[in-house]
Amino acid sequence: MSINNVEYAVGKHFLIELINCSAERLKFVNDVSALFLRAAEESQATILHHIFHQFEPVGVSGLILIAESHFSIHTWPEKQYAAAGIFTCGAQMNPQRAIEVIKAGFEAQETRVRIVKRGI
Repeated sequence: MSINNVEYAVGKHFLIELINCSAERLKFVNDVSALFLRAAEESQATILHHIFHQFEPVGVSGLILIAESHFSIHTWPEKQYAAAGIFTCGAQMNPQRAIEVIKAGFEAQETRVRIVKRGI
């Protein structure tokens, strides 16, 4: 199998680093899940299922399964940092809108996005 012969992409994976966020916005599952679900909705993603986990004392991991693929998040409030991902194989959703919602909601001072084309 050669990875050099990728003929087409089946989707894009947006790897998102949210830096110097509001630590308060990253601490608790209710806040993080509400923001992430709103980002998925505003991006026009088709939400199928979601699960979020509260770490003790603070921090959250979560996943939203969408028809177009998934959203994922892990927060480190003590570092004012969150790592997120949006993988989409659909053309109807707007990942950029989701990123804007997440950045604003976490009050990130810096956001870095890397886009990886996924395909065979």
